[in-house]
Amino acid sequence: KQNTGKSGIVYCLSRKRVEELAQVLQVNGVSAVPYHAGFDAKTRSKYQDMFLMEDVDVVVATIAFGMGIDKPNVRFVIHHDIPKSIESYYQETGRAGRDGGEGHCLAFYSYKDIEKLEKFMSGKPVAEQEIGNALLQEVVAYAETSMSRRKFMLHYFGEEFDEVNGEGADMDDNARNPKEKQEAKDEVIKLLRTVQETNEKFKSKEIIKTITGQVNALVSSHKANEKAVFGIGSDQTENHWMALIRQVLVAGLLKKEIELYGILHVTEAGNKFLANPTSFMMTKDHEYSKENDAALVSASKGGVSDVKLLKILKSLRKSQADKLGVPPFVVFQDPSLDDMALKYPISMGEMLNIYGVGEGKAKKFGKPFVDEIAAYVEENEIIRPDDLVVKSTGANSGLKLYIIQNVDRKLNLEDIASAKGLEITELIKEMEQIVFSGTKLNIGYYIDEVLDEDQQEEMHDYFLEAESDDLEEAMEEFEGEYEEEDLRLYRLKFISEVAN
Repeated sequence: KQNTGKSGIVYCLSRKRVEELAQVLQVNGVSAVPYHAGFDAKTRSKYQDMFLMEDVDVVVATIAFGMGIDKPNVRFVIHHDIPKSIESYYQETGRAGRDGGEGHCLAFYSYKDIEKLEKFMSGKPVAEQEIGNALLQEVVAYAETSMSRRKFMLHYFGEEFDEVNGEGADMDDNARNPKEKQEAKDEVIKLLRTVQETNEKFKSKEIIKTITGQVNALVSSHKANEKAVFGIGSDQTENHWMALIRQVLVAGLLKKEIELYGILHVTEAGNKFLANPTSFMMTKDHEYSKENDAALVSASKGGVSDVKLLKILKSLRKSQADKLGVPPFVVFQDPSLDDMALKYPISMGEMLNIYGVGEGKAKKFGKPFVDEIAAYVEENEIIRPDDLVVKSTGANSGLKLYIIQNVDRKLNLEDIASAKGLEITELIKEMEQIVFSGTKLNIGYYIDEVLDEDQQEEMHDYFLEAESDDLEEAMEEFEGEYEEEDLRLYRLKFISEVAN
């Protein structure tokens, strides 16, 4: 909305996401059309012309859009989903500001997106998987690096760039917000020695395993765990070594063979460094761990939560949970509290705009929170951000109703998913949205088929005592005894019975 009247492209990986996002933009007053290869030629041509003739501001598209399109005044390119390769990203971002005017590029990145792309590739031939994963890891490196993004990208294409005096050196987020550097000469020596002593047979992953003293099948088969370098870098984290590898690659001390799936070699410059080590300053990478993904819920809605209010709301949630004799997450989950501390809802109607809060949950738990927030807003003279509410298209309401009706009929979940063309994991995600918003789903009939009484009792006791409903914590507690899918399903049953 800050770019009203300006042309922009939003890229998504799937046709479904393209259509959904275009609808969301439209109902929020953004002039947008969808574009993907699933439309017939006439429709594609119509939407393309509307964009070129500036009848609409934004086109939401898959990579099918842009080939041969020469629109010089595209002012922003947004990657709603991370692309599959640096080549794609370079080509797509290159469509911004071709006339020499402003051109802003923004990419949303979560490691869950990478995991999803890896899963999509798992059904392909092995050689294709290896190349695809190698390209994908370059995208991960680009997203997570803290060095000049322009230098990183141009190095990828075999070019050099002066990140201090080069044209446009200050135009990316890392250049404008540089991280503190630290001396890493000794660690570079350890890294280069490890690559050499493992006979230049390993990709980054196995080099890091070797240097931190961890054994996997490949490390063991090459007897790297018997080398003198095994474990010489165990005082640093895997993330630290990955950051160093990326920066040493750009410095030209290592070379990566993409055609050989990312095998690392020490270059001539690397050998000279080992013979005569000099200072090497590194910066730590950005960390986008799974733990941070939950924070994206509120951050993606346009701002940062009020830390002081968030602390108050967590305390209130704990006291309410104690009164009811339930775990805190049963009252409201963390992403809901984050959203409250961002939007300051002061009425029950406004509470319904909060992530994960439906009418049932608002009615059952909402009033004390609304009262607390209203008092906080008045006391601290908060100016509330009314424009942060993003309208929903309601496109999924039919699917949710279908799920509720068929669960009530006790249909097999696999059949419900299949009828709507969903994977079982996608169905569970839809069911989570229903249950977490306060609607009861009685899936006990299905749980009884996949978990015996003792297993259910064990899970029930865990969730009853747990401070959080975090699945990774649950997986760790049960030491891999249960599949994540089973824990997600039982969590649904638990919250339905205890909270809704």
